[in-house]
Amino acid sequence: MRIGVLALQGAFIEHEQILARLGVSSFEIRQEKDLDSAFDGLIIPGGESTVQGKLLRELNMFDKIKNLIENGLPVFGTCAGLLLLAKKIENDDRTHLATMDISAVRNAYGRQLGSFYTEQDFKGIGKIPMTFIRAPYISGVQGDTEILAEADGHIVAARQKNQLVTAFHPELNDDLSVHEYFTKMIL
Repeated sequence: MRIGVLALQGAFIEHEQILARLGVSSFEIRQEKDLDSAFDGLIIPGGESTVQGKLLRELNMFDKIKNLIENGLPVFGTCAGLLLLAKKIENDDRTHLATMDISAVRNAYGRQLGSFYTEQDFKGIGKIPMTFIRAPYISGVQGDTEILAEADGHIVAARQKNQLVTAFHPELNDDLSVHEYFTKMIL
């Protein structure tokens, strides 16, 4: 198994470190030609969704990544990655890849000072650590999207077929279970 990690901006190195701990091979996707490599899944990390969306377009990767996801490539978006995959962002007129039937709210918990840590249940895993940094949350799911976790009364993890999103940063904790969940989606 080989997973590509979008490495344009944000917390991509931490995802690579978690994958290495799981014994999963990964590589960085920085430019269009990197998408020509063989890989089994994609991680879109946290960071700044508007910057990542702009860079995907400028580097001519936007359409190719969108097509890969729409054709079944397993994808895991954390924080900003969730926003890139959401079909609707309630407090922003822009959308990006818009492949997942969710609505989201940007910076839903406020700015940096609104960051927090909690432990909540994740469907199929149990109680896990969740670190939120300028995090969004999912305000609604549509179609066959499944809610996987809630925190503070809001949806913070969901799955729709080949797409997994978390509003929190599992790569910033020692717990490997969410990344392991994603690798099982690939198998």
